Amino acid sequence: MLKPLFFVFSAPSGAGKTTLVRYVKSFFDHFDFSVSYTSRAPRPHEKNGEDYFFVSEEDFRNKIKTNFFVEWEEVYPGHYYGTPRQPVLDCIRDQRALLLDLDVRGGLAFKKAYPELTVALFVRVSDLSILEQRLRKRKTESEAKIQMRLEKARLENEQAVFFDAIIPNDHLEEAHQFLNLLMESHGYPVRKS
Repeated sequence: MLKPLFFVFSAPSGAGKTTLVRYVKSFFDHFDFSVSYTSRAPRPHEKNGEDYFFVSEEDFRNKIKTNFFVEWEEVYPGHYYGTPRQPVLDCIRDQRALLLDLDVRGGLAFKKAYPELTVALFVRVSDLSILEQRLRKRKTESEAKIQMRLEKARLENEQAVFFDAIIPNDHLEEAHQFLNLLMESHGYPVRKS
């Protein structure tokens, strides 16, 4: 079996996938990070080209027409997200590992595109009340958006069975331990300090 190059982290909003991707970037060597494109506005702490490439909806739609993305979708009305194709092809060519932080449908679409090279990971919390607390703590969403994200989370949790592994993330330390074992089992040892 080929050594996986792509590690896709997917989860309902607030489950902690971005936090776990940052952990892997910090404690494992030899990983690039796939910066997704989005048509939504940046949040106050986000940087263009680092967290996302922020583009207009028109620019995003034009990129769809040119087959720019491996996968893309309209996650919320008017908010498109997509994975650019070229960095993925560069990683295959150079045999470099790549971390991807994708929504649930995007993660499954990416795995379908590169099944032999992808480990698709679903980050899950045991109770939606934990998600709700995390979303409220962000203080970036209206009440209507929080409720929309929670409803979507209920549906997304049903998709967990289609992923290669489920990372429990009620407690961050336990998620880190799970990730250490999982990454090492695929030939990516944790960096020793």
